[in-house]
Amino acid sequence: MPPSSKTRLFSLLIGALLVAPAAFAGSTLNTVQERGKLLCGVNTGQTIGFSSVDSTGKWIGMDVAICRAVAAAVLGDADQVEFTPLNAKERFTALQSGEVDMLSRTATWTLTRDSALGLNFTGITYFDGQGFLVSGELGVKSARELDGAAVCVLAGTTTELNLSDYFRAHGMKYEPVVFDTLDQVVKGFESGRCDAFTGDRSQLYGQRIKLADPKKAVILPEIISKEPLGPVVRQGDDVWMNVVRWTLFAMVNAEELGVSSRNLEQMKDSKNPEIRRLLGLEGIKGKGLKLDDTWAYRIIRQVGNYGEVFERTLGKGSPLAIDRGLNALWNDGGLQYAPPIR
Repeated sequence: MPPSSKTRLFSLLIGALLVAPAAFAGSTLNTVQERGKLLCGVNTGQTIGFSSVDSTGKWIGMDVAICRAVAAAVLGDADQVEFTPLNAKERFTALQSGEVDMLSRTATWTLTRDSALGLNFTGITYFDGQGFLVSGELGVKSARELDGAAVCVLAGTTTELNLSDYFRAHGMKYEPVVFDTLDQVVKGFESGRCDAFTGDRSQLYGQRIKLADPKKAVILPEIISKEPLGPVVRQGDDVWMNVVRWTLFAMVNAEELGVSSRNLEQMKDSKNPEIRRLLGLEGIKGKGLKLDDTWAYRIIRQVGNYGEVFERTLGKGSPLAIDRGLNALWNDGGLQYAPPIR
C-alpha cells in the first residue's frame, strides 16, 4: 500500500474509534438534506458493471445507480451525489467514521459485518458467488484441478477467506498471491504471477473484458460461496436505514408492477392500487420515511426500476451481458423480492 493510502487508512481508523455509531443516530437524513448532497462510498472505479468511470468522467454501474436513486428520493435530484472511491480495506472504516453517508460498493452481507462493525446492510442489490478465472492455456476445466496453484486474490475481502475454506475443504493446497487493489490483482494474473484469479463471478466477467485477449481467459463453472451484495449504513439510525432500504424495494416493486422510466407518466393514470401507492397517489405516501409523497416516482423517473438498471449496467444492454439468473424477479425464477408498499 502506498504511504498516502496508509496515512488515509490510519486517519479513518482513528475517526471510526472516536465517532460512535450513536453519534449519527437519527441525523443522517437531516444532514444529507441540509448539505444538499449525498456522500456515497463506491469502488475505486475498476469494477465494470458496478462502479466505474466512463470516457466522459461520469460514474456508472449498479452500485452507482443505487446511490443516485437514494439522492433522487432524498434530494429530488439523482445527480446530487459525491462519489468517494474506496478500496476494500478502507470501505467500512470510511462509513463508520462518517466520511460517507452510505456505502454502495460490492460489499458482501455477512454476520460479522452486520453485527460487529456497527453497520447495517439494507438489502441485496445483486446475488453473486465466488469463482475462478484461469488462462485457457492452463488447460484446467474445473476448480478441483487447481491443487498446488498460485491464486491471485484481493486482500481484506470475504474472497480471501472463502478461498482458504474451499481449498481446505477439498484437501488441496494453493499459494495465495495477495494484492491491495483490484488493478494489482488483474496485473498479477496477466503477468503470470498466478495461475488463477478468484473473485465474485460478476467481477470476473468485468475484469475479463479488460484483458489484452479476453477470449483466452476461462471462468470455471464452480461457484464456491454465497455473496449477497448490497448497500450499507451505520447502525443507530433507523430512519436513514429505512430510506436506503426502501429505495431498493421501490425499484424492485416498480419492475414487478411493470412501472418503468418509459411509461411512468401513463402509469400515473393506473387504477391499480399497488401502482398508485408506489407513485405516492394514495396510501402511506412518504410519511413513514419522512420524505415527500413523490419519492419513489422520482427514483423511477430519474434512475429507473431494478430491471432497467440491471440491463444497462450488467445485463444484455451492457458489455458484460450477464443473464439475470438469481437476480430475476421472484415470479420469474429469481430471488429478487421486495415487501409491498402499503
